Order: sequence, then C-alpha cells, then structure tokens
Amino acid sequence: MSKFYSLSLFFLILFSFKTYSQKKSLQAKSITENITIDGKINEKVWETASVASDFIMFEPDNGKPISNDKKTEVKVLYDNNAIYISALLYDNEPEKIQKEITNRDVFGVSDHFSVSINGFNDGQQDFRFFVSAAGVQMDCLATEDSEDFTWDAIWDSEVTLTKFGWVVEMKIPYAALRFSKADKQTWGLNFMREIKRDVQKYTWNRIDTKIGAVIPQAGILEGIESIETPTRLFLIPYSSAYYQQSDIGSDTTLKAGLDIKYGISDSFTLDAILVPDFGQTKFDNAILNLEPFEQQLEENRPFFTEGTDLFSKGNLFYSRRIGGEPISKPTKANNEEITNSPSTVDLLNAVKISGRTEKGLGIGFLNAVTEKTKATILNNDTGEIRKEVIQPLTNYNMLVLDQRFNQNSSVSFVNANTTRNGSFRDANVSALLFDLNTKENTYNLYGDFKYSTINTIEDYDGYKAELNFRKTSGKYRYLFSGKYISKNYDVDDLGIIFYTNYHNAYASGSYRIVNPTKTFNTFKVNQFVNLEIENTTGKLQTGAIGTEIKATTLKNDYFEFVLEATPFKTFDFYRDYERIYVFLPEKVFSAINFASNDNNPFSIVLQPSFTKFNEKGRANYGFYISPKYRFNDKLSISYTLDYIKKNNDRGLVDFDDTGAIFAERNREIAQNDLTGKYSLNNKMTINLTARYYWSYSKNHAFFTLQDNGYLTPNNDYSLNVDRNFNSWNFDLSYSWWFAPGSEISVLYRNYGLERASVVEKDLSKNLKSIFNSDLTNVLSISIRYFIDYNAVKNKF
Repeated sequence: MSKFYSLSLFFLILFSFKTYSQKKSLQAKSITENITIDGKINEKVWETASVASDFIMFEPDNGKPISNDKKTEVKVLYDNNAIYISALLYDNEPEKIQKEITNRDVFGVSDHFSVSINGFNDGQQDFRFFVSAAGVQMDCLATEDSEDFTWDAIWDSEVTLTKFGWVVEMKIPYAALRFSKADKQTWGLNFMREIKRDVQKYTWNRIDTKIGAVIPQAGILEGIESIETPTRLFLIPYSSAYYQQSDIGSDTTLKAGLDIKYGISDSFTLDAILVPDFGQTKFDNAILNLEPFEQQLEENRPFFTEGTDLFSKGNLFYSRRIGGEPISKPTKANNEEITNSPSTVDLLNAVKISGRTEKGLGIGFLNAVTEKTKATILNNDTGEIRKEVIQPLTNYNMLVLDQRFNQNSSVSFVNANTTRNGSFRDANVSALLFDLNTKENTYNLYGDFKYSTINTIEDYDGYKAELNFRKTSGKYRYLFSGKYISKNYDVDDLGIIFYTNYHNAYASGSYRIVNPTKTFNTFKVNQFVNLEIENTTGKLQTGAIGTEIKATTLKNDYFEFVLEATPFKTFDFYRDYERIYVFLPEKVFSAINFASNDNNPFSIVLQPSFTKFNEKGRANYGFYISPKYRFNDKLSISYTLDYIKKNNDRGLVDFDDTGAIFAERNREIAQNDLTGKYSLNNKMTINLTARYYWSYSKNHAFFTLQDNGYLTPNNDYSLNVDRNFNSWNFDLSYSWWFAPGSEISVLYRNYGLERASVVEKDLSKNLKSIFNSDLTNVLSISIRYFIDYNAVKNKF
C-alpha cells in the first residue's frame, strides 16, 4: 500500500467519524391569527405552543443547569410571513436586571436574550437575533470564525420588565433568513440568555466548551411546513443634503439614490446600490505612516460591510480598493503644476448576489464599477490646461463558490478580478480552499492554494500554498502550520498583502480551563514558535517564540500577559522597493492588558508595553489607557489615550546616488479619542466622537543601506526629512430609527489635517496650530426609508 494511499485513508477515516450527541427538539406551531409584537404575550395561541426550557450554562461554569429562580421558557409560532418567538425570563432580583440603552448592534451593560437560526441545519452559519432588556436590537451572521454585526436585518421586537423578570416578543420575517425549499423544514436552533450582573450565559441546547465548534451544537426546530413565503423585494430610497464650509469657501450638495434588496429565492438575495452616498460614514483615522507599506483602513460603507461573509473567504477581498486611491499619479513637466488630483475614485454602482442552495453550495457574486478619474495640470508658461487619466473606468468582480458538507466542513473556490479600461494594469487571482473538521469537532485540517496573474507592461504570476492541522477540543490543544509564498504573488488590486517571497513554519500549544476554579472564571495559556525565511536570500525574516496568558478572575476582571522574544538576527524586506532589506537586531517584547469588570459604573482598560532591541539606546514604550464612566442607562462617556515612544528607531527615508537612505530617529505617537453617548430611548441617540492624533519623527543620524542588509553611516546626507503631523476629527450626530429599517440622521463634522517638516514637541502648540488651520465644517442630514413591496403593492 503506497504512503499516499495510507495517508488519504487515514484522513478519510479521521474526518468521517460520526458521533450521535443528544439534541433537544422544539415544535413550532402554525397560526392564522395576528400576533401583536408588544412584549405582553397575551394572545391565546401562545398557551398551546411547545415550551423550550431547562437552559444550561454556557459560560463560565459550562454544563451547570440554570437555577429555578432564573428559569427561562421560550415558544415559537409561525405563519406564511414570519416566525414569532416569546420568552419569559424569570429573575429572583428583577430590580438588578441590567438595561443600558445603546445604539443598535452595541451590547453595552445589559441582560440579553437571543435566538440563533440555521435554516439549512448544516452546522455552518447562524442568523443571530439579540434583544437587550432595554429593547435594543443586535443581529449578526455567525460562523465559527466570526460574528458579522455589520449585517442588519429588518425584524420586530418588544421587551417588558415585570415583577418576575422580563419578557421578550420577537417577529422575524422569512426575508431575514435563508432556508431550503423543502415542504417540511428542519432548522438548527438555539436560544441564549445572558445575565449581565453575574456575567453568565445560558443556552437551551447545551454547548460543550470542550468542543471547538459552537454552531453544530444547536438544537432542532421542527414543525414548519407548507409555508408560502411572500416576495422579498425591498426598496430603500434616500435623500441627503450637505453644507460644507472652509477658508476656501462654501458649497451645498444634494444627493438622492436607491438601495434595492430582492429575494431571487428563499435562499438567494440580490443587493444593488444606485448613486451611492457614503458621506455620513465614520471618518478614517489618518496617521503619520512611516512604514514601508500602505495603511490598511477599516471599511465603514454599509454596502461593503453588510452580508459580505462569503466574500471574506480566502482573504482576497479588501473592499477599500473599490473607490480608493487612483492607481497612478499625474506626471508633469518642469513648467507645469498639478492643480487638481483627486485622492479617491467615485463609485458608480455596485451589486452583490449571495445565498446557499439546499445541498449546501454557497454562491457569492459582487460587481462594482468606478468612474474614470482625471487630474488637472496647468502649463505655467502658456496657461494651457490639460487632463491626465490617473484611474480609468474600472470593473471589480468577486466570485465565491463554497460547498459545505458533513455539517461542519467546506471546500471553496474564490476568484477576484480587476479589469481597467485601456492600457492600464489588469489582475486576476484564484484560490482553492478547504476546511475539514471531524464530526465531533475535535480535529481540523485547513489550507489553500492561490494563484495570481498580473497583466501590465511586463506580465507576471505567482502563487501561495498553506496547510494547517490543529486539535480543536479539550483542555489541551495544538496547531501546526506551514506556508509558501512566491516572489511575484500579488493580490493588491482587489486584496491587500504586505510580505511575499517567503516560507513559514508555525506551531503552538495551549491549555485552558473549561470550568471556574477557586481563583479564575477563565484561564488560558498559549505557547508558540514562528519562523519565516525569505526565499531568494535564505535570510530569516521572522524568528519568534512567545507565551500568552489570558485569565478572568471571579470578579470578572480580565488580565493578559504577553512575552515574545526574537533571539535571532532577522531582516526586514521592503517588497515595494525592489526587495531591499535591512538588518533587525534581536529583541524582546512584553505587554500587560487589564480590563476591569464593565458592570461597574466606572471601568478602565490599561495596556502598558515595552520592546527592547539588542542595539544601544533602541527601545519602544507603549501605554494605552481607556477609562469609561456610565452615569446611568442613557448617558456614558469614555476617553482613550494610545501613546507610543520609539527611541533610536530606524527606517527608510529617501533614495539618492548612494542607494537607499535610512535614518535613526526618535518618534512619538499620541492618539486621543473621546466618545460619548446619550440615548433618548432605544430608537433615538445622540453620539459624540472626537479624535486628535499627533506624531513626529526627528532624525539625528543617516545611513546608507549596503547590499548585505547592513547600514553604514552617511555624513553627507543633509535634506530635512523630519515630520510633524496633526489630525483632528469631530463628529456630533443624531439618529432616529422612526420605523423599521428607516432612519433620519443629522451629522455635524469638523476636521483638519496638518503636515510639516519642522518638529514641534510642545503639545499645546500643536493643538493651537491645528485649530488655527483651515478646518472644514460639514453639516448634513440624511433620510432613508424602508419600503416592503408586500406592504405597498395593493396601493398601486
């Protein structure tokens, strides 16, 4: 028998082993009468429904039955439009129920009840709907790897506080779910109750924390039969107005557009955005970026955050590429100047289709088109103005095919394509992924193979391969991982990558407790080794060993300790600069993280850190502090200071005739964030977000990079490459969800940015300078209205 056949047989047996764990089952009851969602549960039909009870603690004391004085009883009804859920949550101390009012999708300090629904009962993905004791809704798409709270569904809920505890009533339309076309439905189902003051979570069907996967441990919902679901067509028209004022002048802008959501079937949905408006999305955190690679920005545009879980497969989709910086910079002669060069590209339209077939095949397709963008260049001698294309009309495509099987395993194909009009560069990346779990979720094998092709002046291609094996259950767990990335592997047209051309080996082992001890509610220690070797030179790129300890005390304060050592000489490779590389000395990094129990009105997070290099005077110091005070259930405020000081840091600053110029420099980075929230009720909030960022780089010695990666002094370089950077952002917003899916928002925004080559170390002078600069003021109002086709079709 060949070794390959033996190995294949081993994995076939390993990942096909099946266990038959006991699952609870609940019968949904069909109804014809109307249910009023008022949190009172006074319709007679509720009395005839089956009851889900006997909840079991999920954490911290896994497996402990809920006490009788906190018993929980849940019932499910259904009709052709939706499922209806009622929950009685008993509490022997109802006056202690936590009920902070927050924004949607923000949990805060509140008790919570949730339902997790898997319409295909395949153990792969949940649709989760939460409601707090204050009546605030949260919802997400959940896999074993992540919870996507950017996904927002339209559903209804009401909460009532009573003498015995609290009551929840929910209506979840079928439009908010995905399920098969079967006449008799069988769904994965679980309910969760969180008692915040005790920091305890209970579930209806027990979730064993010794098992690595949560979703396959759901119970079963049966009884939904012969439903005739309505057309899933939703229109969300919007209108917005902006008034902008700065020292340059003022401007008024009016916008209108439309979002469309259409249910192609019970399993597939089309989302389209026409004439998009992202003017009220959260501001980007501008920084002084002196690293060799671009700053990776968060995605704040709703279309690219909502329901994009399929497109995250393989990490080939960095949505900020769409509508980001132009691909090229304008060129000019000595007698010309650039009078206008847009920093971003406008999005014309975008559409995405996603869903899953009855046999577990997930299909995702995303297409977006950005407009041709030109820079304006003035000839100072003749006065002639010319235009230069810096970004052509560009089409972005993502295609994902994800086949699930055996409840908790999958094989996926992903393709990312970028096509630019004309002679500009095009790109295509394809990936094959697999994620295999044993039926009992004790072991996992996952990996990928990716191939990129770039069509430009000189075409090139590259690839990446990775394989990981891990134990995912029990107190003791481990991971072994290896990967190889070729020199020309490039996914930057629609993805993002920093380092290529290396191979890697990684191993880790961990121990955790699964039930509280006399000292800790939770405790975990992890040890890891990470090696990366550059392919061309054979030099060590990363060589680290580390220990992480995480624990929660019986008072629910959180502690974390990290110690990471790089006991070898390594080299930092600058991929974007023809693969230059520079020597890095040995170093030791340590950090402590403390977070106090946020049930208390005052809570705080502290994170000191320290890095020492094996080089005279070279060290990094970091300090993060974030106190928060909750005045009452409506009003809270928090402040964050994130401070880093780098002594004798070294980095690339320029190129001249001698080669790459590096500087030895002192750097300081200070980011201050102030956030405040006042909730008038659970539909109406006022939010404050302010950020002041200051950073400088003061150079005191220069070096020339040698071919071997080491630096030699350069006493002739005299250009001023010091940097002083100030950034200010202030947002004050009012939001009112006046109807399901419908919102009025008003935003006042004030911002400014200042760059200088003269370092000013006095913080008060920097603040005065930024506030005396050309600050921009924007006042905007936006109205979005959710229209359900079924509610209006008879009117037309």
